[in-house]
Amino acid sequence: MRTLRIRAAIAAASLLVLAPSAALACACGCGVFDVGGVPLMANGQGGEAFVEYDYMNQTHNHAGTSGAPAADNADKQIRSNFVLAGVQYMINHDWGVMAELPVTNRLFRTADSGAVDRFRDTAIGDVRLMGVYTGLSPDMSTGLIFGVKLPTGDWKAAGFDRDTAIGSGSTDLILGGYHVGQLGRGAGPWGYFIQGQVDTPLAIQDNYRPGTEFDGAAGVSYDAGTVLGGRVKVAPVLQLIGSARAKDGGAEADPPNSGYERVLISPGVELDSGDWKLYGDVEFPVYQRVNGDQLVAPQLFKLVVSRRF
Repeated sequence: MRTLRIRAAIAAASLLVLAPSAALACACGCGVFDVGGVPLMANGQGGEAFVEYDYMNQTHNHAGTSGAPAADNADKQIRSNFVLAGVQYMINHDWGVMAELPVTNRLFRTADSGAVDRFRDTAIGDVRLMGVYTGLSPDMSTGLIFGVKLPTGDWKAAGFDRDTAIGSGSTDLILGGYHVGQLGRGAGPWGYFIQGQVDTPLAIQDNYRPGTEFDGAAGVSYDAGTVLGGRVKVAPVLQLIGSARAKDGGAEADPPNSGYERVLISPGVELDSGDWKLYGDVEFPVYQRVNGDQLVAPQLFKLVVSRRF
């Protein structure tokens, strides 16, 4: 029972923490970081602080379901380094809260003017305030998340389009859910999780409405035992992640070249030692369909360090 409760809390945390899109607003697909992964939320009452690093380097032009000539897209590169600091606290068995503060460093290379220009911005992203309800089942195996993304991110940096800026300028509603369980009977080494999250803008600024985005993940984890004299627990994870985003809207948007669907496969591993956890994964696209011409990344990287208190 204790193992299942921990994994349930973990799945809830994954929906809240693994950040990316809502918090890192980017029409090119940063939202995929918001789902997937394992342990972050403390078991039962208590808290956890975490730092997450995500990396995405979009250099390949894509049209429809296949690669396209670079000459068809004035944008040449969007390289993003995301650092997310957060804290979450389970008030009791049923309710938890969390706050996230992202900082993004972004390089944008574009030939809109004819020659290739380089623009850089490092700024606070869009803050998220979230809640989680785990009272749908006694073992916390099913739950809901809810919250808002605030327009705190920079969306006015020189040279950046609205869909490549660090912030979206919008206030968004975030809703999601999760379920975790064991494969087979009893408390065996195999577990599974499914989760989903939708992010939709409620209020916008300066004629730009980012498209509503859905991100979901389904995965399995394996309790591989301990290493280093029993001091570190090891759990490999394999997951499938899906994303779908509607076209952007408004006079400052580019609807023909926004919106997409994609599926990624992601191997990862979690290391657990006492109150500390380390999680990392790499995400590889296996299917992508975009509207118009858009830049995509061949891989995405995630690393999370957390500590319970």
